[in-house]
Amino acid sequence: MAHFSGHRQPAEVPVHFKNLFTNGQLGAAEENNNNDQNEQENRPNNNNNNNEGPSDPTCWVFGYGSLCWHPGFTYTKCITGYIRGYVRRFWQGNVTHRGCEEKPGRVATLVKDKEGITWGCAYRITGCTALDYLKQRECTLGGYATIDTKFFPRVASQDTPFSGEAVEVLVYVATPENIHWLGDDPVEEIAQQIATCRGPSGHNAEYLLRLALFMHEEIPGVRDDHLFELERLVLEELYRRQIPLSSVMGRNPDRIRRDSHEDIRRPPSFEFTSRVPDTKLRCLNI
Repeated sequence: MAHFSGHRQPAEVPVHFKNLFTNGQLGAAEENNNNDQNEQENRPNNNNNNNEGPSDPTCWVFGYGSLCWHPGFTYTKCITGYIRGYVRRFWQGNVTHRGCEEKPGRVATLVKDKEGITWGCAYRITGCTALDYLKQRECTLGGYATIDTKFFPRVASQDTPFSGEAVEVLVYVATPENIHWLGDDPVEEIAQQIATCRGPSGHNAEYLLRLALFMHEEIPGVRDDHLFELERLVLEELYRRQIPLSSVMGRNPDRIRRDSHEDIRRPPSFEFTSRVPDTKLRCLNI
């Protein structure tokens, strides 16, 4: 199992993202239209404590791991969708949340793949408080760096920024240069590691299983072979070791209301849910 000892400081937030906090272009149009709705749909632990003023700039952050089910920061909107050019892999080690120094856990990162699609959810955040929290959680403790890319919403709505066009999002990605990187291994070995590791935030299996549950419940019909194969193997390993599922899942997180504008949606498109090989059609004489 590869483990890189070198460490490079996490990249700073891209300059043009800092500029977004000056002009606040992303999401500004729907802020006033949906103010009352946001107050009702947001949960106490992540939304109702928002003390930012209405003029504070806004940006979007894409989550594809624990952020999908446990953001931990204040946000004003959550939308499911995908990014292109990356695939999700459990190649990043973790010693602060789902493992320890003696026995690192495995968490998700993104690996470049020009044909790849990664599904998750984007959060609209206002002000700098959430970014400071994410920098501590993802960069300082997790070893992730920041990149930016385009986010494609699952649901395109007439009265939100998501009118069928992609928007720019901030993404946290681990690379081989960080000290916690574990890299690729046979999927069976990764599953065994996940099934036997635990950290201050809980069992490593909970991280994986709640992420898989998010995919099954929120984006049914979309395949993620790496994630779902690990889900199957980890459940089998827990059963083999006679580890009750209740002992690894912890407390249920607060439910997140996503895609809250679905009542005015256009039909969702799953054009990019999987890679379908080219097939030659045969004409039939009927």
